Amino acid sequence: MALSKLFEPFTLRSVTLRNRIGVSPMCQYSCEDGYPNDWHFIHLGSRAIGGAGLVMVEATAVTAEGRISPADAGIWKDEQIEAWSRIAGVISQYGAVPAIQLAHAGWKASTAAPWDGGLAVAPAKGGWHPVGVGSTPFTEGYPTPRQLTESDIDTLCEDWQAATKRAVAAGFKLIEMHAAHGYLTHSFLSPISNQRTDQYGGSFENRTRLALRIAKVVRDAVPAELPMSVRLSCTDWMEGGWTIHDSVKLSGLLRELGVDLIDCSSGGISPSAKIPVGPGYQTEFAGEIRRSAIIPTAAVGMITEAHQAETILRTGQADMVFLAREMLRDPYWPRTAAHALGEKEVNFTPVQYGRGW
Repeated sequence: MALSKLFEPFTLRSVTLRNRIGVSPMCQYSCEDGYPNDWHFIHLGSRAIGGAGLVMVEATAVTAEGRISPADAGIWKDEQIEAWSRIAGVISQYGAVPAIQLAHAGWKASTAAPWDGGLAVAPAKGGWHPVGVGSTPFTEGYPTPRQLTESDIDTLCEDWQAATKRAVAAGFKLIEMHAAHGYLTHSFLSPISNQRTDQYGGSFENRTRLALRIAKVVRDAVPAELPMSVRLSCTDWMEGGWTIHDSVKLSGLLRELGVDLIDCSSGGISPSAKIPVGPGYQTEFAGEIRRSAIIPTAAVGMITEAHQAETILRTGQADMVFLAREMLRDPYWPRTAAHALGEKEVNFTPVQYGRGW
């Protein structure tokens, strides 16, 4: 039996993860026309070989205009299924559960990769005219979006459902809805960005309407035996913005719709937010949602050490830990963590690497 909580299996619906370590979705800005390629195959496959229980591919756009950058991943057409199937297959082959985060960038779309400056990409250079909750840009240097109409929103929900069906067809066993970091769904949730006066703006009920509609169509498209998660920015870190109390309330509504896990992040609605970044700075949100909304959570953000991750789980702050930058630094972090925690029974080291361990 495992001595540590970190290496206990974790089951969501019919899917059992070999441990409670997840690889967070991390944009690679390395696709062409939304298609993943050999970079993604090697990058994600190596994290599965490294021992994570869950490997989630990066934010994957449900429409072409929903990409953050022209080099972002997408799943807006059937022709992309085969390429994603190859990715899901290698993750499964090496013992991890393949997951995908479906997303729409909204007013943060049509921007350059971070290493190219991250600002607006003009249509003449491969960009496009993005859509958003309103018609103001995210910040200086970003494109000015077209405000979504209610008819646009109806179509967008259909796009989310179709993308979900493609993700399932590609072999992904957990589907995550991205509703964080200032992207489209989060921009509807937050009073900072949502100044609409129709049924999608104003009250909590109106501002959460889009998120709940999308969650429902995604859940309806995911087979009953497979789990669904939602990534939330649990607070905007700004006065007058979205709060942890809002996140708790929304998480309860998402649970009632059949969502199985809340992936607890924060921020992203404004570059002026003052975020106290540091080890475990978001774990309290995962704990509050887990206790108050009575739904499993994943903690994420500056989780780098094995004993830190173990403490998060042991103290009931979360059911899983998701690692991002640390997994970029060390694809084999789960094996390193097992050694640090004195685990003797982990069995995910490939036989080809046995001499190294």
